[in-house]
Amino acid sequence: MTPRGAAERATARLTERVVRFGRLLRAAGLPVGPARIIVGLSALGIVDVTRRDDVFWALHASWVRKAEDREVFRQAFRLFWRDPDRPVNRVLEELLAMSRMTPERPPAHARRRVWEGLERERQATPRPRPRRDPELVRMAVSDEEVLREKDFEQMSAAEIAEAERQLSRMRLSSRDLIVRRWRPVPARGSVDMRGTLRAAARGGGDAIELKRRRRRTRPPALVVLCDISGSMAGYTRMLLRFVHALTNDRDRVHTFLFGTRLTDVTRSLKRRDPDVALAELGGRVRDWEGGTRIGRSLHDFNRDWGRRILAQGALVLLITDGLERGEPEGLAREAARLRASCRRLIWLNPLLRYADFQPEARGVRALLPHVDDFRPVHNLVSLEALVDALAVQPVHGLRGAHAGEATFSRRGGEATV
Repeated sequence: MTPRGAAERATARLTERVVRFGRLLRAAGLPVGPARIIVGLSALGIVDVTRRDDVFWALHASWVRKAEDREVFRQAFRLFWRDPDRPVNRVLEELLAMSRMTPERPPAHARRRVWEGLERERQATPRPRPRRDPELVRMAVSDEEVLREKDFEQMSAAEIAEAERQLSRMRLSSRDLIVRRWRPVPARGSVDMRGTLRAAARGGGDAIELKRRRRRTRPPALVVLCDISGSMAGYTRMLLRFVHALTNDRDRVHTFLFGTRLTDVTRSLKRRDPDVALAELGGRVRDWEGGTRIGRSLHDFNRDWGRRILAQGALVLLITDGLERGEPEGLAREAARLRASCRRLIWLNPLLRYADFQPEARGVRALLPHVDDFRPVHNLVSLEALVDALAVQPVHGLRGAHAGEATFSRRGGEATV
């Protein structure tokens, strides 16, 4: 082979590897499209490709735009270019082994995104399609149904990863609120006298066309108050992934975490990458898996935030098991104030997963009279039922009842008060 032919072959091989590396980064969450790949190839043309550092920084400058993507790029570069021709399965095994090492390793969310990208690339690689056994297909469908009904606290690591992917696809629809502002409509609305007169003055004709208008609508604000105490530890991560999906799917979602104190985490959950968002929460919130002061937390919310975000018909999701350490009288008073300020108060309690659950705890009995809906939240099925319930017209609960007058019954997997 001539020197020119050998150079062309080496260039083609390098180009193919750079394209594969770019696809891996795109699968891991970096916005590396065809245009960026071309920029990266151009950058490699002006550096010494035999020097590893030159290749790293040329591609880094071409493809990395956010600080949170630097660690993902570094991990992917080290694993991919160690031996670009290796089977992807070996790289997956190595990365999985890294995830079990010490905390001095790079952040878990960076390793996980690269691992998921490698897995998607492996699945996208063309390979012979095996003959499908109908019995195996039926078993796969059955496994999916089992996962939907499995308690979050009992899931394995692989099941949690699959459940999180399903949570990221959930979409919440709720009945829109009618606001004071108007919008013009071509027909089937009330007559807009001001608009009609303005149009007649501009036209100057004998015939007057009636202008019509209709009230504007907008989805209600959603406020999430989530308990992160020790008794909720088995459900906190999955519920926060669900709240993260809601935050990035719609506007005006406000999230507060509480254990012994109240923390506003709305801005952190607006990050697109769920792993980055949860990692940021870990650094901001100081009372993970501690005690529970529901009454004090609701008092802080009502005092500091209630008027700001509840004044326009907000829906409130209160996620807690109701195991209060303080006095129930203060909890009942703050729950009543919260209910009076919002459009609908929905209590999500993982303890409702037990068929024989009874409201014997003082905190549970203090909260029950002031909620519109009391629902379980322990698996994917319960979250899907919640999404469906929010799309229907709310039915107000016992707004003025006292704790001693509340009754409790179970019906169809949910509770009524």
